[in-house]
Amino acid sequence: MSVEVAVRESAQLGEGPTWDAAAGRLIWVDILGSRVHTYEPGSGRRTVLATEQHVGAAKPRTGGGLVVNLRDGVGSYSPEGAFTWLHRDPVPGRRGNDAAVAPDGALWAGSMAYDETPGGGNLIRLAPDGSVETVLDDVTVSNGTGWSPDGTLMYYVDTPTRRIDVFDVEGERVTGRRELATVEEGAGFPDGLTVDADGCVWVALWDGAALRRYTPSGALDRVVPLPVRRPTACAFGGADLSDLYVSTARVGLNSPSPLAGSLLVLPGVGRGSAQASYAG
Repeated sequence: MSVEVAVRESAQLGEGPTWDAAAGRLIWVDILGSRVHTYEPGSGRRTVLATEQHVGAAKPRTGGGLVVNLRDGVGSYSPEGAFTWLHRDPVPGRRGNDAAVAPDGALWAGSMAYDETPGGGNLIRLAPDGSVETVLDDVTVSNGTGWSPDGTLMYYVDTPTRRIDVFDVEGERVTGRRELATVEEGAGFPDGLTVDADGCVWVALWDGAALRRYTPSGALDRVVPLPVRRPTACAFGGADLSDLYVSTARVGLNSPSPLAGSLLVLPGVGRGSAQASYAG
């Protein structure tokens, strides 16, 4: 299994790779660099959008443009680059972190305190009609969120717990939170995740230099070593969703590896599920 460099970069906190099928591009962010990056595998074309605040995640919108999870809330960029706030909720010492779009087109956006104060973050659901609901309000580092291929389960990571949790999806709500798997001490911390077409959960291990794949029953199915200490998230992309892209970070490392902060790719490693765009 080969690990290649898709984009050589020195992002401080690369995060949130997302495949934008309509545009044939991979979107990812450098949170602390306040940058949204795009990469087109077919042409090699790249773009970089500077945001005015730290940006935890960027996702495609139906009809074009981006929805972004910023320090003070959720905003959007039109295809022409015009910015609009969709949900502004500034809290001193808090910023947006990872986010994901549900099959129904709603954005689930997490947050965290800069100093990682326990319970300092939350997880909200921004519906396509613009209404907002707080789903979880006692979160420390809100991270990976994803759905099973049939949309009946939602997976979620609050990183310091070391757990990947699973919920039942009932319409617009999630219930029955329970543990899918726990990453043992010394193996790193679960960060961003994606769910493949088989319903298995791939998770990046911060400080673990690896990706893991868990089956729907929670069994550890595969471990993929990586040449960076701090992989942050992963997502399938490419025309047939068979390439797994991995964002990485170099923040906090005294001697980061040469590839820390780059966007990596594992060609042909599996088969992903189609990802929704924010429908608002």
